[in-house]
This record gives sequence, C-alpha cells and structure tokens, in this order.
Amino acid sequence: MRMSILKHCLQAALMLAVPLDGALAASSVAPPAPKGSLVIIGGNLRQDNADVWQRIVQLAGGPGARVAVLPSAAADPAPVGAAIVGFLRQYGADAFLVPLAVKLADSDFRKVADDPELAAAVRGAGGVFFVGGDQARITQALVREDGSRSAVLDAVWELYRNGGVVAGSSAGAAIMSSTMFYAPNTVFATLRGGVTEGREIAPGLGFIGDDVFVDQHLLVRGRFARMIPAMLKKGYKFGLGIDENTAMVVDSRRRVEIVGHKGALLIDLTRATTDPASGGFNVSNAVISYLDRGDKYDLGTHTFTPSEAKAAGKLKAHAAVLREPVFSADILGRNAVVELMENLMNNRRSEAIGIATSGRNTPLPELGFQFTFSKTRDSVGYASAAPQSYSILNMRLDIRPLDIGQSLTQKN
Repeated sequence: MRMSILKHCLQAALMLAVPLDGALAASSVAPPAPKGSLVIIGGNLRQDNADVWQRIVQLAGGPGARVAVLPSAAADPAPVGAAIVGFLRQYGADAFLVPLAVKLADSDFRKVADDPELAAAVRGAGGVFFVGGDQARITQALVREDGSRSAVLDAVWELYRNGGVVAGSSAGAAIMSSTMFYAPNTVFATLRGGVTEGREIAPGLGFIGDDVFVDQHLLVRGRFARMIPAMLKKGYKFGLGIDENTAMVVDSRRRVEIVGHKGALLIDLTRATTDPASGGFNVSNAVISYLDRGDKYDLGTHTFTPSEAKAAGKLKAHAAVLREPVFSADILGRNAVVELMENLMNNRRSEAIGIATSGRNTPLPELGFQFTFSKTRDSVGYASAAPQSYSILNMRLDIRPLDIGQSLTQKN
C-alpha cells in the first residue's frame, strides 16, 4: 500500500515538474520582440540626404525628439560626434553627444559606460545614432570585459525594446548583427583565406537578430563577396549588405525598406552547398538579389514589394533584346556586381561570368575566382522609367577557384 501511495506521489511530482520546467525554459529563451526600428546605413551618409536623416528623426519621435549620438567608433570622437549632432539638429532632432569612446582623450571609457546618469539620458531618448569608424571600438566601449552589457548598452536595448530607433552608419551598421567583421582582410584575401573567429569576425551587438548577417560599404567596395565566407562560417542563411549613402530601415515586424541613394544586396544561402575537396573557397546554388531604393522586403515571409516607380515595370525575360555575352573582368569593382546583374536580366542569355583576381604584385597572382550568375525560373526583374533603375531578384550565384593562366570559356 505504501509503495502504491509513493508511486502515485512520484507520478504527481513528475507531472507538476514538466510545466514548471517548460515555463522556465520559455521565460529564458524568447524575450519580447523589440518594438523599435533600425536604420542601418552603409557609410558616407551625406549631410544633404534628407530621406535618411528625416526618417531617423521621424522614428525617434518627430521634431524635437531626443537622439543620443555615440561616437564610440571614431578615431577622433569629439569632432565627429559633434558633426552628427549638428546634422540631426538640422533635421529637427534634439540631439546630444554621449561622451563614450575608447579614443576620447582624458576619459575612462569603462567608467563612462556604466555611468548611471548617462545611461538614464540614453534610456530617455527616442533614438540612438552610432557613428562610423572602427566597429571593434564600439564593442570595446559598450561591452564589459566579462562579456556582459554595460549600463549604457542596456539603456540602448531598453530604448529599442520600447519603440525607439537605433541607427548606425558604417561601423555603426556592422554592429547590427550578432556577428560582425572585426579586423577583416581585403575582400579577395577573405575569399582566399576565409575568416577566423576573434580575428576577422567577432560578436556584434545583434540588434537585427541572430538570423541575418549585415555588412556595409557594399557595392562601392565589392564586399558582397566577403559576406559569403563569413555567413558560411557562422551558419547564416540570410545576409543584407547596404551601400554607401543608403539605409535599410527595419521596422518592428522585420520589414525592410531601402531609403536613400542606391540599394542593398540580399544573399540567400538556404540551399547553398560547398565542396571541401575542391582546393579553394567555393559555393554552389547561392541566391543573390538587388533591392533598390524604395523597395521593401519582409524578413519574416521573405516577400518582396517593388517601389511604386517599378510596380508596373516587371521585366519579361522573353522580351529581352540583347544577346551578347555578359562578362566582368573585375566583379569586385565599384558597382560591378549590380551592373552585371542588370545586364544579364536585360539579355537573352541565361548566364554571366565575373572574375576576381588579386592583382599582379600580390602573392599567388595566378589564383582567382570565377563568379557565375544564372537566371532561373525564380529570377525576376523590375525597372523604373525615369530615372532608370532596376530591382533584381533571385539570381543563382556559384563561386569557384580559378587558375588565371587557364583559358576562360563562356557559353555562346
């Protein structure tokens, strides 16, 4: 009888234990989604780019909104931070400088990062702006040596969770993902040598979440190519790279809108594969898309909405008139990748080739990489009439090592 009672007691205890464990796990795994927005700027944001500056002020609360400027990344924080404060005030914000930077003279950045009054000022603002420079300085200034968040970083997160805007340019964009480029090599050297945790890549601040990798200065520096080795290293399926003087605005529902001068590249590695036996970096079946200004992309549903100027301009593959081979001898050059994608979309051919080389006066000058862009049944293009601009979705991208001495063949 006693054994029967004990058995029932143990069963009851186990039944009670399951929901308690589940409740504890749920409370520690999924914090509430932030209610705020991100403005991720690709660097070199011009003072006259009203579309981006005004959007930051609007998301911070409109004219008179308090915006905290963190010059943490800058080599010369005081004048750089003061300039950004001035630009934001020009567009109607009540901006103020947060004197927190590794390079700020006569200042102990670790004490400043945990100053309760400064943290309260940031917490009470409607927005935060991280200036450009070196992203390693941002994490050094805001993250304690034990890896925990400083009081100021906690305040930034609280502002973001409660509906404020977190903006950042260049280095301030790099910290938006949970992994960032830290001390990267050149794009070509990254293709050749890969990335190492703690050297080329390191933890970012992760405002956009753990599932999207972010890079900046993208088109003018050919950085789309360095995103792929980093994404493969860390297991990312999606990456967004934003060009200079342009911003990605990400709202609380993770809908992305491109604002400003140019656009962004979306890298999708969902079905990508690599061959370790090939003897060099390679990837097959990656997917690359170009999102132009005014375009929108939903990171949750992975759906695309063209800008109003392109809504009626869907390109028809069978209507293309060009037939000549599409080729780039410097696919890592300024805007080369987008120009090649546009030319291929307007062409009867289904494939284009781009080549990346290290240059003659570098080690292993004979080693290069071939980038093959292919139209598939999922490839779609949109064009606006005046001024002419394009949005291009779902081109296949394959990359393989190439001996520059061998002959290059193209399909004719």
